[in-house]
Amino acid sequence: MVLRSSFDAFAKPIDSVRERSVSGGFITLLASATAAVLLISQLFIYLQVQTRHSMHLAHSVPSILFNNGGAAARKLVLNGQYHIPLKLHVTFPHLQCNSLDYAHDGNDSSSGKFEHYHSKPYTFTKRIPTLEEYKTAVGTKNTNRGSSSNSELQKQRREGCTVSGTIHIPRVGGTLSVSVSPDAWRRATSVLAFGMDLTGGSGNTEQVDPFHGRLPNVTHYVHDVTFGAPFPPGKNPLQGAHHVMDNGSGVALANVAVKLVPTTYKRTFHSERETYQASVSRHIVEPATLAAQRSMLLPGLMITYDFTPLAVRHVEKRENVFVFLSSLVGIVGGVFVTVGLVSGCLVNSAQAVAKKMD
Repeated sequence: MVLRSSFDAFAKPIDSVRERSVSGGFITLLASATAAVLLISQLFIYLQVQTRHSMHLAHSVPSILFNNGGAAARKLVLNGQYHIPLKLHVTFPHLQCNSLDYAHDGNDSSSGKFEHYHSKPYTFTKRIPTLEEYKTAVGTKNTNRGSSSNSELQKQRREGCTVSGTIHIPRVGGTLSVSVSPDAWRRATSVLAFGMDLTGGSGNTEQVDPFHGRLPNVTHYVHDVTFGAPFPPGKNPLQGAHHVMDNGSGVALANVAVKLVPTTYKRTFHSERETYQASVSRHIVEPATLAAQRSMLLPGLMITYDFTPLAVRHVEKRENVFVFLSSLVGIVGGVFVTVGLVSGCLVNSAQAVAKKMD
């Protein structure tokens, strides 16, 4: 027992030798308060997320352009190995669904090519917009309206169309468009120019002149366009975009160019996620410009997208927990040791001065 007690590095003073004083209590309180402040600050620093970015060349993967490569290829497609999902939700408040067409890389729905390459359930659908979608598209969602106005909107929304759905696209550049259908555009321009349908359409008035003697108003509201998995820390610039064609005729082409940056997103205690950040530039192409360039593009919305060869790795992490615990121990021990040294020097200095004065 005596031998083991000789290794005790923490010798205990006898209680009768201990001397408590007001100054000692003040120093102890000061040391405790300092240690508490440093502990809280260290905990705050530990809870802060450290973000690190790095860039590297994006991985090159083969692209299966068509989903007819068998079960194994389809599994890779659904897992995002070769394809990524493209989600679209857009409302045209002044165009009926029978006058609207959508296409991907030139494969339009009016010819049936779109459904050939994008079969259900990964396809787009056209429907009459809901009341909330219509209010958002015409800019009356936040205005106070009575029941009579809502009933009028219920009738007016049947003159609009919403295109929504999700398709899988290869990880290469492409074009997505939602525009006036070629047949409706030919009939509208024929009736407007010659007063009659010269395209050989039927005698149905709605089919001959779907726009009632005017050019189609392609004003639209983009609720959402998402490529792949969204990047959580960022904001999608393709959400909530209102393209108003206020040139008098309502005819124009909203041209949206999208650069997609592959981004690996990693959080603490979470697995990695492959996401995409979007850099967007948009402009309105007036009909005079389309006519001068003899463009075959129809009025509406056209989204051109491409993938950058550089990828970003976004990592969010906290400080190592063992480093945090070591800092806590160092703070507590360092504060009390430092205060003990300072108080010891002050006490010894005071005693030396008192002896000299005696």
